[in-house]
Amino acid sequence: MHHLPIWLTVKSRSVLVVGGTSPAARKVRLVRKAEADVTVVAPRADGEIAAFAGRGEITLIRRDFLPGDVKGRAVVYSATGVDAVDRRVSAAARAAGVPVNVVDRPDLSSFIMPAIVDRGPVVIGISSAGTAPVLARQVRARIESLLPDGLGRLAGFADSFRSAVKATIGDARARRRFWERFFDGPVARAVLRGDVHKARERMVALINGPEAARRPEGAVSIVGAGPGDPDLLTLRALRLLQEADVVVYDRLVGPDILDYARRDAERIYVGKGKGRHTRSQAEINALMTARAKAGQRVVRLKGGDPYIFGRGGEEMVHLRRAGVAVEVVPGITAAAGCGASAGIPLTHRDYVSAVTFVTGHATSGEPDLDWAALATGRHTLVVYMGVSTAGTVARRLIEHGMDPATPAAIVENGTRADEVVVVGSVADLERMVAANRIVGPAVIIVGDVVRLAGEEALPALARAAAV
Repeated sequence: MHHLPIWLTVKSRSVLVVGGTSPAARKVRLVRKAEADVTVVAPRADGEIAAFAGRGEITLIRRDFLPGDVKGRAVVYSATGVDAVDRRVSAAARAAGVPVNVVDRPDLSSFIMPAIVDRGPVVIGISSAGTAPVLARQVRARIESLLPDGLGRLAGFADSFRSAVKATIGDARARRRFWERFFDGPVARAVLRGDVHKARERMVALINGPEAARRPEGAVSIVGAGPGDPDLLTLRALRLLQEADVVVYDRLVGPDILDYARRDAERIYVGKGKGRHTRSQAEINALMTARAKAGQRVVRLKGGDPYIFGRGGEEMVHLRRAGVAVEVVPGITAAAGCGASAGIPLTHRDYVSAVTFVTGHATSGEPDLDWAALATGRHTLVVYMGVSTAGTVARRLIEHGMDPATPAAIVENGTRADEVVVVGSVADLERMVAANRIVGPAVIIVGDVVRLAGEEALPALARAAAV
């Protein structure tokens, strides 16, 4: 993020616009909507700006800009299109400590203007940090098409009841829950339809009803965050993150995904790595239980899918036994996400019709697996958490009958920007890990379907030579 998004109050404050051009007129229209006192300085001004001045809606000073014009202004805009003038305006405003925006000149501006969606009092700003204004406008157009015309009316309706709700519901968390139910409920829909009279009757009943005074009930949602790319979050996962009071998250959950959580939600890291546990499983279970029983909504955020090597089943059983309401939201598991990203189908009619997931993790020694079944079955084999035991996995598979030349791939940081895909054979797995400095998170995919890996997959020997 290159700019801090803020909303500046300019109501009844002095705003200076330098220039009599069409871009200057657009700035005048914008700041007038924010109820600012607008002064325009320009040697020539006609059209819209002259009309504003003629109606007494702005102050128009017909002369060249002087540095003293910036004194006492809340904001300064320069829209002359003349480089020398725009530079003088920028320098004078910066020297006076006044925010300045020069149209189409981010290098001369102390702030930039976003593309704006106005559903007053709901206002949305979209910025590309000045790099792609057309893209920002296209994003604005898409958002415009998604928002109902009555959104501003709904915001005003809610504002008219804020004091009543606060007086009736003293607890801040309970108030937030009330408003969440309101905006998702029939009263809000009535306002959006324009039936404000009926909505007011229903709102009074809602505020005075037993539901408003009810103590917030806590719950835990065990949510799969997918393999890493935040675009692969499910819609339900996204909604729960934005409603959570507490987010309890694992090591494989990246900051890009956490950014989708409510800004004021508490975030608690409970990540585990090999030999490095910030909290034991018993401590995690106790934490979730205590927070839910205190009335908080907890999201237990796990990489991949909670039920595939994620201990989500254990946590679900513990919470149910403790009397805590719990739901499980599936996520895209690493095998599916990494396979798709690397161009490796897990099943294919011409190769295999089954896929087997196993874990290469072992508390001590080697994984306790049915090596004979894994080595001889006509299936794709996906090994989770197998980086440190890749050599052992390869040796056991070959000892129990797997062809050493069977194709194998390692996908590290699958679906992320730093994804690495290495392709070789099962006999080369240990060397592939070492030569390519694979440290994980990674999955190992073994089987004939690896032959279909996308062109972005790097042959192990070529990659090793390049390292």
